[in-house]
Amino acid sequence: MNTAGTTNNTPSIEASAELTVSPLQRLRSPFLDEASIKLYVKRDDLIHPHFGGNKWRKLKYNLIQARKQQLDTLLTFGGAWSNHIYATAAAGHHFGFRSIGIIRGEKHTPLNATLTFAEQCGMQLHYIDRKQYRGKNDPGYLESLKQRFGESYILPEGGSNQLALEGCKEIVDEIIKPFDIICCASGTGATLAGLVAAMREQQHENHQTAIGFSALKGGAFLGRDVKQFLQQAGHDETGRQKNIHWHIEDRFHFGGYAKINDDLTRFMSDFKSQYGFSLDAVYTAKMFYGLFQLIKHHTFRPGSRIIAVHSGGLQGNKGFNLSGEV
Repeated sequence: MNTAGTTNNTPSIEASAELTVSPLQRLRSPFLDEASIKLYVKRDDLIHPHFGGNKWRKLKYNLIQARKQQLDTLLTFGGAWSNHIYATAAAGHHFGFRSIGIIRGEKHTPLNATLTFAEQCGMQLHYIDRKQYRGKNDPGYLESLKQRFGESYILPEGGSNQLALEGCKEIVDEIIKPFDIICCASGTGATLAGLVAAMREQQHENHQTAIGFSALKGGAFLGRDVKQFLQQAGHDETGRQKNIHWHIEDRFHFGGYAKINDDLTRFMSDFKSQYGFSLDAVYTAKMFYGLFQLIKHHTFRPGSRIIAVHSGGLQGNKGFNLSGEV
């Protein structure tokens, strides 16, 4: 199933612009009408069935860079249910790259649905213990991986780097409707940083706010990471653009990363019944739950136009015995 290198039949990454244009869907309900909130969803989950959402946004310019460097192998990191591993394997196969996944923890057989899919896409899986995994960003360790596997294009865990920001900025660039608030789920801060960078570059006169809903317990630290991403992208934090605000909302993590409970699963079920599409338990369900709580408590002024980014990740629901139909 895997194809190595670039052939005449390999899709061009640059010519795959149709992959990054996702629809903007307005949600309507008595709850939103009563709050006088106009809520739209950027349906990035519809970009591609296997590598859509913010994972494609993060991968796009990294894959272009890998091809420019004439590297035909992608090497990256993730856990057993990683959306990033899943998407990298799928996108690598689609665009003709080999792929290697360094997986946190021991191998368990049979493989779960995520890792089975990754292998079917041709990804080579290698397992390391958690202590060794913590060195995934260490230059010495990364060099040892190149020595072991050959020259590879190394993607960080989650795909979050400066090129990822370039892809995430396009979320805002595609939005034609004016908005007051834009929201995304946050695990590394890269998607939020991309949104903020794009908002600053557009230089709207109206006040705009970006909110990252942390999927992690104690996720306030993500604010530091967002600042670092922005500074590396040339956006200082001196407050020159006072009409652009952003912050991390860290109260709706449901116990931490990949932690869920009955309240969250009930919310997911009710949401699908009300609005007609599914959320993932790790990221977007927590974002929408938190957003609806803020709306319920009149956090936003009446008439606010809010955009929530659906970053995909529905495959991860299988890790909780939840189908994508929840």
